[in-house]
Amino acid sequence: MFFGSTPVLLWLFFLSLSPLTKAKVPAIIVFGDSSVDSGNNNLISTVLKSNFQPYGRDFYGGQPTGRFCNGRIPPDFISEAFGLKPVIPAYLDPAYNISDFATGVCFASAGTGYDNATSKVLNVIPLWKELEYYKEYQRKLRSYVGENKANEILREALYLMSLGTNDFLENYYVFPIRKSQFSVRQYEDFLLGLGENFVRELHALGVRKISITGLPPMGCLPLERATNILGQNDCVPEYNNVASGFNRKLEGLVAKLNKELPGMRMVSAPAYDIFYQIISRPSLFGFEVTGVACCSTGTFEMSYLCNQYNPFTCSDANKYVFWDAFHPTEKTNKIISDHLIPLLLAMFSH
Repeated sequence: MFFGSTPVLLWLFFLSLSPLTKAKVPAIIVFGDSSVDSGNNNLISTVLKSNFQPYGRDFYGGQPTGRFCNGRIPPDFISEAFGLKPVIPAYLDPAYNISDFATGVCFASAGTGYDNATSKVLNVIPLWKELEYYKEYQRKLRSYVGENKANEILREALYLMSLGTNDFLENYYVFPIRKSQFSVRQYEDFLLGLGENFVRELHALGVRKISITGLPPMGCLPLERATNILGQNDCVPEYNNVASGFNRKLEGLVAKLNKELPGMRMVSAPAYDIFYQIISRPSLFGFEVTGVACCSTGTFEMSYLCNQYNPFTCSDANKYVFWDAFHPTEKTNKIISDHLIPLLLAMFSH
């Protein structure tokens, strides 16, 4: 019962903590690939774009934004969970400015990877360039809110990193150069070395809170299943095994960087298992179709091949795990995000 004064005071005390807790993360800042890109590729010269229908048909106002999805993507849900805005704007989008970016900004570029060679495949923004844009953002933020306030925002912000899939599926397994230089295990180590350097650079710039997502079950993407004819269009075990191995190594790297970098609080966001559960047992999560995507025939189409003139696109994306041949639907993104958010809140909101 809450009739006594002490429980009431305690209740009021805990109520008062709630906004303070949320304020501990003043911004969400995003690096990575199409899993988290909110529209930067709209503004660069690449064929890898999604700023047209039917992309975005379930987004606010039914607007295509450059997100490779029918609606929102994980950083949007994570931002909302921390009490911030429900969508993260793309840094290159001229519709936004530093007043918008002060509480969240996305530097990600669809098609990129840790490896600079990956970004060259489709002429997208390499990871080093995402870092340069971030440095430019730091300067703009300091001009906008002042040195001390900016440093506080940059230090307390939660940084999301999500990339690596393209390094394997758009580079290593497609073109001969990296394959001639590295075994797949060596290439994993090469990528993780690049990732480590990137995090160390972020740390030197004042970053202290990072959530890094490893690889998804990339052998189960509709594109890979469609080409796995001998395997009866099932998931490709080799690609899933590579993803699992990479993720284990990533967890080791995160532990190492937490020890070595003063003040660093970094977590490896465990998205693989929940994603694989959704794909393996879709009906438990309210899905009907997992082997093919909603858009077009659902086998190989994404970007310009997934367009409003294609007559095969599904009417209800909520029945599908995947939106296009490479990317999950908004519903899948939300389930994965909801799985990760309690960990992120526990780790970073105090």
